[in-house]
Amino acid sequence: MRSRGALAGLACAALALGVAELVSVLTGPRTSPLVAVGGAVVDATPEPVKEFAIRTFGANDKNALLLGTGLLLAACAAVLGTLAVRRPLAGYAGLGLFGLLGAVAALTRPGAGPAAALPSLIGVVAAAGALRFTLRSDGPQWRVDRRGVLIAFGAAALAGLAGFRLARRDQPVLALPEPVSAGPAGTDMKLPELTSFVTPNDTFYRVDTALVIPRLDPGTYRLRITGMVGRPLTLTLDDLLARGLVEREITLTCVSNEVGGELAGNARWLGVPLRGLLGEARPRAGADQVVGRSADGWTAGTPLAACLDGRDALLAVGMNGTQLPPEHGFPVRMIVPGLYGYVSATKWLTELELSTFAAFDPYWVRRGWAEQAPIKTFSRIDTPRPFARPRAGLVTVAGVAWAQRRGISRVQVRADGGAWQEASLGTVGSIDTWRQWAWRWEATPGRHTLEVRAADTAGEFQPGERRAPFPDGATGWHAVVVMVSA
Repeated sequence: MRSRGALAGLACAALALGVAELVSVLTGPRTSPLVAVGGAVVDATPEPVKEFAIRTFGANDKNALLLGTGLLLAACAAVLGTLAVRRPLAGYAGLGLFGLLGAVAALTRPGAGPAAALPSLIGVVAAAGALRFTLRSDGPQWRVDRRGVLIAFGAAALAGLAGFRLARRDQPVLALPEPVSAGPAGTDMKLPELTSFVTPNDTFYRVDTALVIPRLDPGTYRLRITGMVGRPLTLTLDDLLARGLVEREITLTCVSNEVGGELAGNARWLGVPLRGLLGEARPRAGADQVVGRSADGWTAGTPLAACLDGRDALLAVGMNGTQLPPEHGFPVRMIVPGLYGYVSATKWLTELELSTFAAFDPYWVRRGWAEQAPIKTFSRIDTPRPFARPRAGLVTVAGVAWAQRRGISRVQVRADGGAWQEASLGTVGSIDTWRQWAWRWEATPGRHTLEVRAADTAGEFQPGERRAPFPDGATGWHAVVVMVSA
């Protein structure tokens, strides 16, 4: 009887989520209870736990969170179903509590209106109906109707599948204009196992707080420039595309990137120069921060000076010759070279508000990260990989290094703590991209430790002291251990 009660609880919970998913097609994907509760969990999670999740799961951290939330919900549903067989009112009360939790989570998400509660509330009503349908009175006892459980599971599957298909509509295809200016391109050293100079869209790193990718309609898209400006602007996507677009190679880096980590990528971005747009809005005296707001409610604070000092700060609409993929900010994202992504790279951009650092703390600053975060000099060994077993003789040691806005002038490698050796450098188009490097090492049999360090164009080497990413980016030399065979 307990196992049947647990199945009944699972069936009711599945139906609640399936119906909620279907309703959220109308109210927005962030109103789905699983996503809303997951978003609230993300906001409340301590920074060390978030860092662990990013290190452990990388781009799959959100899938891991949703899976964990789903498993916890399933366990609670099974317990409620078992309880409902003996005390039906307790089962209904438990369902009501979970529905209320989902509704509150959805209502408290940024930009949520009253309709945000509907998926959770309608879903829990459906679950209550399913519970009533699956429980049968047998005198003073209650029993679970197996046929009712199967019907509930079937209805949940149909509702969930319909909601999934309707929400995941195909991305519109934009006709992107040719750039009026295309910056110089770097060249690829094309060495085995070395990271390519330009990162393909499908392997470009993704770190953000969006549990579901926002799906913005290009036809109704609006970008607002507000706040401390003399001339507020509202621009359509066509307005942006009609301006003179430029194309530039720029490397982006996540502040959570560990020493030797891969949360960095280089792409060729097509976009509108931000400097001109902000100039048209006429920033008022005292404004020193540009607050970028995403369609999912996330905020980033970029120094206004960095948007106006002549660097290639862009509102990007294209990436590596195509329109922005959904996971990288379609239809418009912000790119400001030289700053970590959490203060410069708002995806699914809907508003730029000119403000001050004293008046507003963006999402990650409120959680203890540095207010302003210029990218540190960094270098990484891509090949050989840790614990690789190359054969003795000449071995190519290669990787990438970056110091956006300063550029890389030197990369040095050493083996087993010996003298630093100069690596050869790949060619780059600008100081805003990473730089490939390679060094030929005469390897002898045995266990060896390889280390790398880089210097910017001012001649300053990156510090060797290891430091975690929090609060303004990691430092330290990357090292790998290899076992050279005879």
